[in-house]
Amino acid sequence: MTQTDSPPDRNQTVLLSPAEQRSMPVEPAVEITYSLPGGGQQTLRFISTFRVGRGQDCAVRIADPSVSRHHLEIYWDKAQWWVHDLQSQNGTFLNGEPVREAPLEGTTALELSRGGPVIQLTVLLPPPPPASGESPAPAEDIARRYFDPSYKGPAGEHTLMVRHTFQQLRRKQSRRYWSVISLVGVLLAGAISLAVYQHWQLRKASELAVDIFYHMKTLELQVASLEEMLQKSATAEQEADIAARKLELARTQELTRLRQKYAEMLSQYEDLVKKIQPPTAIMNDEDQIILHVARLFGECELNIPDDFAAEVKRYIRQWQATSRLETAIQRLKQNNYAAVIQQALTAQELPPQFMYLALQESSFQAEAIGPPTRYGRAKGMWQFIPDTGRRYGLNIGPLQELGEYDPGDDRHDFKKSTLAAAKYLRDIYRTDAQASGLLVMASYNWGEGNIIRRIRQMPENPRERNFWQMLKQHNIPKETYDYVFYIISAAVIGENPRLFGFNFDNPLQALSPSGAAVSLR
Repeated sequence: MTQTDSPPDRNQTVLLSPAEQRSMPVEPAVEITYSLPGGGQQTLRFISTFRVGRGQDCAVRIADPSVSRHHLEIYWDKAQWWVHDLQSQNGTFLNGEPVREAPLEGTTALELSRGGPVIQLTVLLPPPPPASGESPAPAEDIARRYFDPSYKGPAGEHTLMVRHTFQQLRRKQSRRYWSVISLVGVLLAGAISLAVYQHWQLRKASELAVDIFYHMKTLELQVASLEEMLQKSATAEQEADIAARKLELARTQELTRLRQKYAEMLSQYEDLVKKIQPPTAIMNDEDQIILHVARLFGECELNIPDDFAAEVKRYIRQWQATSRLETAIQRLKQNNYAAVIQQALTAQELPPQFMYLALQESSFQAEAIGPPTRYGRAKGMWQFIPDTGRRYGLNIGPLQELGEYDPGDDRHDFKKSTLAAAKYLRDIYRTDAQASGLLVMASYNWGEGNIIRRIRQMPENPRERNFWQMLKQHNIPKETYDYVFYIISAAVIGENPRLFGFNFDNPLQALSPSGAAVSLR
């Protein structure tokens, strides 16, 4: 076992001296002891979450071939320290027993793979408060003799004089004390009233912001519908029809009015969000990115479930435990796929972060072939089934029923299939999904025949037809739930990969300003 690189400061690690190792902490901590390559041992103390593994970004780096890049994580939760195996290749063993997640107590031994490196963990908790029945210290006894009126012990002339003087001072101070208390009471009542009023104001502002957001989504759908009508009328060769020209002009004017109204509401909404959300200094970087990505996919950041961020982080840990994401991003860059995908999605007025749907479908492999289904085999980077591919203009090759690459099948043509996928995503987004990006993902994975029937049972408005309402009202397959959260978490990582321990840059950063709101041009 070898150890390289000192632990990064951001993980709050401390190299302990023998005296410090024996001291009790003032807050919950955990000490980890392991052998050094040249002999001897090193002990580190942590007061927050840290990782052990072979990767350069691990707080405790153990460069042993049997140790995974991110092998395990130690974290504090529910007043207890826990060990969580990050899907390591060779497993984690707590006191000889294999574990996925387990609480830590006292001193325990963790084995990184069977017969592999062993680390010792010691849980340190703050000392308990002193018992209430302990005898007072001598200094306290003296204080009672002079200043406690109920003290019945012997008292000389000097003691009586001190008591008398103290009583006079206490009566004067008592009068001042009650004056101050009265003033403080008035100020406190005012402060409480102000706090209640401010809380009420924030709650009303939040409700108003949510109303504005979903009104914006409704406008977005109306704009999309008008755009489609105008596009159809432009190709219908009705130039000679005066009534048709008047209708087209009226629709154009209405489209301009709706776009202007949308821009005004967007500005108002963003101002409200700035006032309502906690300052960025309070929110950590990961939570900020998670809310940002949710907004990119058309979800209201003020109406997201409380456990959403924690769930996204759980799937981020799944990505961190494998090399699949890094391998797929490398393939994306080598083939210059990102620029084409971004252009296709932007042309359909969709956020370029929908690119990560192709990551989950095929890891950006244009030659990908799915298993046989009753709808036929899905093929290509976007995994179109034959019927959907034909509907969006793709030529389906003669080998469609075989699990083989078919050079005559447009689904394997990266550019053609990407343009078709962007149009397909746009149609789902603007119609049945009611501008909910997460519902679009679920629809793409579960299939129109399965999820569209359930979606159409929901009210036709963005507030009541979105992914959160779908989860409340219907049981969706775990595969679809995983599918949606893998895409969201990959998009979150993609905004700042190095923050999450990945050795690549945002693949969309050089293409367009990251995180731009969906355009309504």
